[in-house]
Amino acid sequence: MSTNLSRRALLGGALAVAAIPLLGSGRPRSGDPFTLGVASGDPAPGGVVIWTRLAPAPLADDGRGGMPWRAVDVEWEVATDDRFHGIEQRGMALAAPESAHAVHVELTGLRPGSEYFYRFRTGGYLSATGRTRTAPAPGASGALTMCFASCSNYEQGWFTGYRRLAEDDPDLVVHLGDYQYEAVAGDRAVRRHAGPETVTLAQYRQRFAQYRTDPDLQAAHAAAPWLVVFDDHELDNNWAASVPEEPQPDFPARRAAAMQAYYENMPLRASARPRGASMQLYRRVQWGALATFHMLDTRQYRTDQACGDAYGADCPELNSAGRTLTGPEQERWLLDGLRGSRARWDILGQQVFFAPLDVQAGPRRGANADAWDGYAACRNRITAGLAGARNPVVLTGDVHAHWAAEISDPRLGPVATELVTTSISSGGDGSDYRPAVGALLVENPHIKYFGDRRGYVRTRITADELRADFRTLAFVTRPGAPARTDATFVIADRVPALT
Repeated sequence: MSTNLSRRALLGGALAVAAIPLLGSGRPRSGDPFTLGVASGDPAPGGVVIWTRLAPAPLADDGRGGMPWRAVDVEWEVATDDRFHGIEQRGMALAAPESAHAVHVELTGLRPGSEYFYRFRTGGYLSATGRTRTAPAPGASGALTMCFASCSNYEQGWFTGYRRLAEDDPDLVVHLGDYQYEAVAGDRAVRRHAGPETVTLAQYRQRFAQYRTDPDLQAAHAAAPWLVVFDDHELDNNWAASVPEEPQPDFPARRAAAMQAYYENMPLRASARPRGASMQLYRRVQWGALATFHMLDTRQYRTDQACGDAYGADCPELNSAGRTLTGPEQERWLLDGLRGSRARWDILGQQVFFAPLDVQAGPRRGANADAWDGYAACRNRITAGLAGARNPVVLTGDVHAHWAAEISDPRLGPVATELVTTSISSGGDGSDYRPAVGALLVENPHIKYFGDRRGYVRTRITADELRADFRTLAFVTRPGAPARTDATFVIADRVPALT
């Protein structure tokens, strides 16, 4: 969905300007292989994944980033301080050409609930420094600052929101998809993508590299560990399992290329390594006794969109019992996890609007067939499962606007809340007021907030409450906007309501 509530347009990006990251060694030098920065992710009580990818010429058309076709040894170090006086671990990893010289190191043996710093070295070059954190020990309590974001289109704006997110000093970042966009530029692009629409592995690698040269994105990755899931634009707009939005010559090969490039460029564990055109992305991450993050994949297993994938759709197929957004296996996994959870907060990290949303003002109803409204029976089963958790909260991206909603079960009443983050840049600057949305909110009383500026959501989670600050930027079509909090909601323990 775009910011005018029409179908999302295919989106695009361009060359990043240099800036000093929040952490690290400064501007890339000529020949420096660490132009894409560093990242960490998927924290566990004893470890975390640390990542980099070697690319002295990141925008090379062949997708190899200027690296030779040979493996390269990369040294890594982990310390308790950013000056690396207290080295905890060090080792050597192999950056292989078959994996675009990406490095994924799965650290173990670290202290739970602790801050660490990490860096890489090869060929006389030193990477930027990243800061990360291990998850607390099972049963441990304490507070968590978690920010979540989605939808960063390089061509439609600057990534200042990532910089502001990093400045909020989060313990954890959740990214809900559309990390990069596959399409080519429109007429009014703020920045330009390198290369054509991404179809081949080389093109996806080049596109990811271009995004990762952005200094604001690098700052956000260097600030905290990330939990990531993809949505559609990492591959192709509105794809559904094996079905592309539009017919194309070899979609399975394109999907395999996109999966491979996504894994290469994200701080994921080896369990997510693609097998052909598939990868295991849904997973659970525990944060002590405070929270369980159920990270969902709403693309690989879904039924094709109903009603011809029309926005504002209304057809009997929307309510078909056989339609699924998660696939049967992932649905069982999620419901089993909710049923067995002992966490204070159960947080679903997923991509598309969960709560019902009638997008047609007036008597006729209209649904976004690409969202959960297009898979009502599947949503009803999961909503019933949410009722069994103590404090279920759904995190959502995709729609390029801030929303906050309450989720009800037809039999049980209110059971959960949904927090929807706007885009980092997709859709451009946005506006402070949209009369058409005001009319929709009247017809959707369970939706408590809407905001049309770009930004992200910052949360502070304790045993007693989850506080959500909807952070916005006045503009993204030029860099440097400050962030402000446009709305704040509090979800109290055992009260599935937004106050």
